[in-house]
Amino acid sequence: MSRLLMRSGHSTHPELRGLVIVPAFNERQSVAKLAHRLHRALPTFDVLVIDDGSTDDTLRQVPAHAAVVSLPFNLGIGGAMQTGYRYAALHGYDVAVQVDGDGQHRPGEVRQLVDHLIASGSDMVVGSRFLGDGKYKQSVSRAVGIGILSSLIRILSGLPITDCTSGFRVINRRVIQAFAHWYPDDYPEPEVILLLHRGGFKITEVGVKMRQRRAGMTSIPLMRGLFYVLKVSTALLLDMAREPWPKAKINPKVVPDDSQPDPGVLRRNAAAAGGSPAQAVQAEGAVFPAVSAAGASVPGAGGLAARG
Repeated sequence: MSRLLMRSGHSTHPELRGLVIVPAFNERQSVAKLAHRLHRALPTFDVLVIDDGSTDDTLRQVPAHAAVVSLPFNLGIGGAMQTGYRYAALHGYDVAVQVDGDGQHRPGEVRQLVDHLIASGSDMVVGSRFLGDGKYKQSVSRAVGIGILSSLIRILSGLPITDCTSGFRVINRRVIQAFAHWYPDDYPEPEVILLLHRGGFKITEVGVKMRQRRAGMTSIPLMRGLFYVLKVSTALLLDMAREPWPKAKINPKVVPDDSQPDPGVLRRNAAAAGGSPAQAVQAEGAVFPAVSAAGASVPGAGGLAARG
């Protein structure tokens, strides 16, 4: 797969299956526009929105061409993303991209991440706001916090990651399997960089352009910034003694569950028949067992509702 490249939104290799995972909590003002832009920029990729217990009508704003998993209550970014990775593992996707629901991540930049993942042979590629033109503006407190965490990761691992809190990243199938098995609960972005490195995975970084947040709610309020830095720093130090992904639990050649309908095929069939993707999935009886059957890893997941 190292020779596969994405060009003009289409894969030069038709067997490359990609999923864009969009975690969203109270993002009603941006999620519809984001889903449409992702569909236009990446017509060969499926889009999955994880509604993380939103208290507004985020769920109703998601367009019909995107799949949705609605969590019964807010699990946080860790639980939302692991839900998405379990979905990706269940359906046998080759790559998974995290794109935050607030609209900061530009759909047009996803191809650059995927190209770099394949060309470099990386297991995960992080999109950095601070490489390239470096014009992204942020508060001094946030810049200091990111700098402290990036420096700590570099000391512990030797990795020169500039934007360790970036949620704009792409992973291959091997990492999809790892994240489906275990994923940090709270603020996982810095932790998984260190943990993947310690597990023998290759992590690289590429410069991307991001928008400033204009709507929705940040998952890290400014007043909690100091506590966040202290908590993540402690977690990083503890991670030096952790082995979350035993080799026996990770099988990059996993065969997807054929009993579950392919979401991309269902959407195409539904469109051809004049029906909705949601109706097509319901007719096939897809209930997303990868999450509901794993309540130990995702507490309370038994009440999930899925729309494909």
